[in-house]
Amino acid sequence: MADWSGYLNLILQGALVTAQLTVYGSILALAAAFLAGLGRLSQWRAIRWLSTIYIEFFRGTSIYVQLFWAYFVLPFMGISLSPMAAGIMALGLNVGAYAAEVVRGAILSVPRDQYEATTALNLTRFQRMRHVILPQALPLMLPTFGNNAIELLKATAVVSLISLTDMTFQAQIVRAQTGNTLIPFAMILILYFAMALIISASMRLLERRMTRGLDGVR
Repeated sequence: MADWSGYLNLILQGALVTAQLTVYGSILALAAAFLAGLGRLSQWRAIRWLSTIYIEFFRGTSIYVQLFWAYFVLPFMGISLSPMAAGIMALGLNVGAYAAEVVRGAILSVPRDQYEATTALNLTRFQRMRHVILPQALPLMLPTFGNNAIELLKATAVVSLISLTDMTFQAQIVRAQTGNTLIPFAMILILYFAMALIISASMRLLERRMTRGLDGVR
């Protein structure tokens, strides 16, 4: 009879790796999204082009290929990454490319009179963005950011292809050792769903906090 307590512990260890990938990948995705999203709105053409190339490249190619490039191809260029670092890089840059368009769209959706008011107040471009535009645009970004984070969570399963011991990798190990497919994959199904619920609840809470007091501004 299979020692399911031991196998459950194995899958929970994989869940920790999945959580780390999700958190660190989301941080990288957020940074990339703001850099590229704001870059698309830059007054300098070179920055706009670089941002567009990044967004279109990572949206237009497979995350499988991006992961393999990060782990297997970059070492030929003198850049060696651990499986965790390669996974974070591929996931974060891929999801960040999609989130960049969210940033750009939210900023452009701020009413034009807000921009005109900042010009009348003689605010610098940085002050305008920091104190007026972003506080109104951020609540618009949050629901989609939550969806992006959940998509990143689900995409973490691809790291099993480079032998990173996430939940999917561990479930495959348990299946190979026990011959049982239902139990290990039912376990990770529940764990993925629980993590997605945590992300959704966290983003809703953050959205409620950030929208307080903004009704009077709009």
